[in-house]
Amino acid sequence: MGRALVGMGLRGLVAMCVVVGAVGARAAVGEDVLKTLRKGHPRLMVLDEDIARVEQAIATDATAKAWHEALRQDAEEMLGEKPVVHRLIGPRLLDQSRLALRRISTLAGMYRLDGDKRFVERARQEMLTAAAFKDWNPSHFLDVAEMTNALAIGYDWLYDQLSAEDRATIRNAIVELGLKEGAKVYEGHRWWAVAKHNWNQVCNGGMTSGALAIADEEPALAGRIIQWGRQSIPLAMASFAPDGGWAEGPGYWNYATRYNVYYLAAVETALGTDFGLKKMPGFAETDFFRIHFVGPNGKSFNYADAGEREGTAAQSMWFAREFDQPVFAAQERYLAKNRVDIFHLLWFDGREEPATTGKFPLDAVFRGVNVAFFRSAWQDPKAVFVGFKGGDNKANHSHLDLGTFVLDAQGQRWAMDLGSDEYNMPGYFGNKRWTYYRLRTEGHNTLTIDGQNQNTAGKAPLVAYHSSPERAFAVADLSEGYKANTTRVVRGIALEDRRRVVVRDEVEAKEPVEVVWNFHTPAAVRVQSGGGEPVAILSQGGEEMEVRVLSPKGARFEVLPGDPPQEGGHARRGKVSNLTVKLAEKVKEARVTVVISPVGEKVEASKEAKPLAQWIGEGKLTE
Repeated sequence: MGRALVGMGLRGLVAMCVVVGAVGARAAVGEDVLKTLRKGHPRLMVLDEDIARVEQAIATDATAKAWHEALRQDAEEMLGEKPVVHRLIGPRLLDQSRLALRRISTLAGMYRLDGDKRFVERARQEMLTAAAFKDWNPSHFLDVAEMTNALAIGYDWLYDQLSAEDRATIRNAIVELGLKEGAKVYEGHRWWAVAKHNWNQVCNGGMTSGALAIADEEPALAGRIIQWGRQSIPLAMASFAPDGGWAEGPGYWNYATRYNVYYLAAVETALGTDFGLKKMPGFAETDFFRIHFVGPNGKSFNYADAGEREGTAAQSMWFAREFDQPVFAAQERYLAKNRVDIFHLLWFDGREEPATTGKFPLDAVFRGVNVAFFRSAWQDPKAVFVGFKGGDNKANHSHLDLGTFVLDAQGQRWAMDLGSDEYNMPGYFGNKRWTYYRLRTEGHNTLTIDGQNQNTAGKAPLVAYHSSPERAFAVADLSEGYKANTTRVVRGIALEDRRRVVVRDEVEAKEPVEVVWNFHTPAAVRVQSGGGEPVAILSQGGEEMEVRVLSPKGARFEVLPGDPPQEGGHARRGKVSNLTVKLAEKVKEARVTVVISPVGEKVEASKEAKPLAQWIGEGKLTE
């Protein structure tokens, strides 16, 4: 799931290969990483002394008790389900690998908490079934990594409950179907071993868990795998710098951090060290990124290949404990409700420090990925929320969406991102990627110029950011994204009085260009006719918002289909409109100002239509 190292220069790729090549040379003869290996089992991620802490929490904390009951019900239901099957969807076995992981970890974890041996037997069936597969689909290595992680957890947590024969069968599968396949990638200095995105963390996490589970029985292979992983994973962890943002978007932030945490939790419990990796810039802060990218109604700013519903993140509990940040756990408890997995409970942190405290900022900017967030309140489902990005079109899983934004207010999402499309569509990660509407520039809430896509190698830095009680804003320089036919494109988005959203665009070109302003919404759209400023009324869920064009004169609204059908099994979103603003003619210079506010809100054109030079002067960001 994800493209190859898109946009990486030859020099960068060679440098990374040299690093990993040196690792490969050292892995066989370097220091003995197993000299501190914890004796016996369990030793992966959750130790026996942690179980006592969790049992205490279940007895004294209402949330922990509710989660325990929910997970026990999940485990009971798993008893009657059939084990996984070797079935590919497109090129992937991944759904079965993830199903095995969820079942094995839940069943084994609940056995450790409750001692119910029915859970042992059902987890054993799952592991032996997966162990009998002909392969774990190494052509799509995420499948191998997640299945290896699943069997490693079951093998380690249930070691004393498995027969010698069962242990041998499961251990052999981890080695032959998992670790030896991983060794081929490491030895070849290929693909995920030198990647800087989620594939790196997932594959290194799965391989290292598998190696640690069987390390005392297969020390030579395990030691090499652990050494390789130790040197490879910093390449991806460096992407959190400097402030914890994640270029692949919220969905892959969750995937990447989950396996990054599996990796760190496993080496810490099994080897007693994190190899110093937790100190890498941005990693300790990255859960703040999650807190800010989820809006008041539970929908995320789902840029890149991500869905609106971010889902839960058990790793937030681990982050809270490891970095002494109770707010991480408090916000995850608020978001997760009872939609939890076993690691929510095993890493449980019940400290109270919700993000509603006056000390927690309403706004945030993440310079590493050039994304900003603004909101009017915390834990108010009707709060105003804006996510706005500059970004990098070369980032893994990116769309051509520099300058896009989402907007929530009154409990509704008014400006939406259509999210990812069907991964099995022809060329989705290849030569047809930029032909699909959801990934094209016109499919996002940004400008389309002369009907063209943005530059696929374009970057858009945030050049200004400001946060005060009355006003928050950010400005992105989008010029590189539109360099084919313009000389300057800059966008600013502001939350005024914590009620109104102002979108200001400034475009300059040597020759006249067509400028179209796009705004995708699930709301019903009613464009008001008559003189004066163009106004559109948005209606959904019994609520209404108003979109008003303050400049330029002669601009008009045009409502287009917001999710047109595409070839190859396009996944439709249902009724979505693209409320466009079109100018009267092609122009060499355009100043477009649009205000989105509650119906009837007083809007002063002289105040809202300020040039972006004034914004930048007020909040200029330095390198």
